[in-house]
Order: sequence, then structure tokens, then C-alpha cells
Amino acid sequence: MRRRLIVANWKMNKTASEARAFVARLTQLVPSTDPVDAVLAPPFTALAAAGQVLPAGSPFALGAQDLFWEDTGAYTGEVSAPMLTDLGCRYVILGHSERRKLFGETDAHVNRKIGAALRHGLRPIVCVGESLAQRDGGQAEAVVGSQLDGCLSGLSKDDVLQLTVAYEPVWAIGTGRAAMPEQTETMHRMLRERLSARWGGEAGQQVRILYGGSVTPDNIGGFLRVPDVDGALVGGACLDAQAFASIIATARIQRA
Repeated sequence: MRRRLIVANWKMNKTASEARAFVARLTQLVPSTDPVDAVLAPPFTALAAAGQVLPAGSPFALGAQDLFWEDTGAYTGEVSAPMLTDLGCRYVILGHSERRKLFGETDAHVNRKIGAALRHGLRPIVCVGESLAQRDGGQAEAVVGSQLDGCLSGLSKDDVLQLTVAYEPVWAIGTGRAAMPEQTETMHRMLRERLSARWGGEAGQQVRILYGGSVTPDNIGGFLRVPDVDGALVGGACLDAQAFASIIATARIQRA
């Protein structure tokens, strides 16, 4: 059975001092996440502070929101995989729609970043998702399938088994308009079938696929009841410790 995975994407929120206070509060509210995996992904400037507050044996793993595909060099403003692992990161979010839309990232860029993450033992959380126009035009599955193929191009089955895929419909991110569970079910089934077809049944069965897009304590239960949804990539709701603790609690109950 695939373990649930709940990921908190803080985006560009919380200073280092705010991160320390938040993580201290969250670890009081959530002393254990078992049998669910949970990841905190602060901004780069707060990674060290968050990691320092996490107690030994903490149920929370540290993740980053992005990385660059080179290990070192003249790349002003970029952060490399070795820098992240040195801070204790175990996961990294790649290909988020905000990176694609605002910063021009392509599937080819994401593919190179996945390679860098894997070389250094980071577990990529690879985001895919369609726009509202693409969904209304009946292109949602074709667009998302193409993104998956492009991002994972050239990867071996063993590489793919290290990944998590996050389906985040662009029209649901930060809008308060979450996808309906039946829409999610259709897309997650397609993604799992595509993984099986390209990398074998083991990949199709073992790779975790998350839902992201206006996830809240009120709707997380509906998503987790969908058989192929293995957890959530949470945005706005993860910035409130009580709300994020509630999301984790629901995932634990449904998995227990």
C-alpha cells in the first residue's frame, strides 16, 4: 500500500524567524504523522531556520520549492541540489505551474532539474496540470500527459520510482476553486496508466500521485477517498498551523 504524502508549499511566505515559530507550533500540534509522510517546503531563506527547529526524529521532512540543474557555477540567484541536501532537504518541488507561468519554465527545464535532484538523492515532486482554457477545450488529459512525458523523458524505471507526481490544475491553484473528486479521479487514473505503459506496472502501482489546488481541511477528505489520490500538495491552507494539522489528521484517519 502506498503511504499518504502531505506536502506544505509555503511559496513566498514566512521569514526565517516566522518559520521557526511556525514549525515549533506545528510540531506541538502534530507530534506524529504515522502512517502518513509529511513534508514542509519553506522558501530558500527559511530552510535552515525550519530545519533547526525540527526535533530529532521529527515526523516532518524538509523540502525545497525548486532547484537549478547545475551543481555550482555563475548562476546568480540560483540554488543547487548540493546546497539543499547540505541543509537537510529530502524532497524538492519541481515544475510548479507558477514557475512555468511566471518564469518561463518548460518541460525540458523540469527534466534537467529532476536529473540534478536524483543525482544528489533528493526525491522530486513533479507538478503537472492544465489551464482552464485547456480543460474547457477538452485537452486536459492530452496536456497533462504530454507534460508528464516531457518532464520524465529519458528516465529509467528506477528513476521514476523515486518520484512523486502532483496533479495541480492551474485553474484551481490559489483560486478557492478546487477540482471535483471525479475530475481528479479521471486524471489520476490516466497518469497511473501512463506511468504503467511507459515504465511498467511497478511504476504505475508504486509512484505516489498527489492532488493540489485549493486544498483545505474541509475538502481534503473527499480527495483522499479517490483510490488513485495518495495525498496532497497544499498551498494557502498550509500557512496556518491548525489548518495544516487538521489536513494531516484527516489523512492519518483515512489511512489508519
